Amino acid sequence: MKTRAFRLLCFGDVVGEKSCFFLRRVLPELRKRECADLVIANGENSARRGGIDPESAEMLYAAGVDLITTGNHVFRQRSVYDLLDGADSLLRPCNYPAACPGKGYSILKLSGLRVLVINVMGTLFMDALTSPFESVERILEREAGHYDFAFCDFHGEATGEKKAFASYFDSRFAAIFGTHTHIPTADLRILPGGTGYITDLGMVGSADSVLGMKKEIAIAKFTTRMPTYYEVAEGETEAWGAVFDVDPDTGLCVSTRQIHLTGEE
Repeated sequence: MKTRAFRLLCFGDVVGEKSCFFLRRVLPELRKRECADLVIANGENSARRGGIDPESAEMLYAAGVDLITTGNHVFRQRSVYDLLDGADSLLRPCNYPAACPGKGYSILKLSGLRVLVINVMGTLFMDALTSPFESVERILEREAGHYDFAFCDFHGEATGEKKAFASYFDSRFAAIFGTHTHIPTADLRILPGGTGYITDLGMVGSADSVLGMKKEIAIAKFTTRMPTYYEVAEGETEAWGAVFDVDPDTGLCVSTRQIHLTGEE
């Protein structure tokens, strides 16, 4: 009898409280329909005032998200520091210094399998952190034999850096998915070595916006160069993500497809 594929459902950057409410409304039924074994969402923009806080994290968990990844805005709200230190289901990029709150990876036990999830951040046009290649290599070596297959959220700006990372680690991850730009890319595929890959999942946020923020504020910023405080845009919400099916026997991706949902918050 053939082993059932393990299914990951993942979403790009969740922007603001309204997007958390949207996921809470649509995710339970979607998860049931998709028979997802694991749901991951990047929550680094989910708090009302930017970053992530305990309240927005709790909303994502209540929606049905199992594990929250983050990125360069993870430390914006000090109220989340204790949660970062105490929760295995909330990650910050692994290549931040060890003295920072939180951890960069977790091993989950799901459906009788040990699933390693790593969160890492790019360094091109981003903060000057330890090389994502070196940081992830060390984790894979340290945890060798302790997991059955692995996923990675690469939070980065540069498409070339993401592609190079995925090619370097092809066959060593079940799936590598990019976050940070809030724009879904059209390159979802299975790489030659069997790793599912997409350069950027996109976001969960207002469809009529600039990266989930009010258009007029973003336009003012670019046209005047004056300091501005971004505000989350209203209106119809869209959720971009992907499904990755993994063969538990090989730990590699066997199929993948994009997810796109729309609706009012």
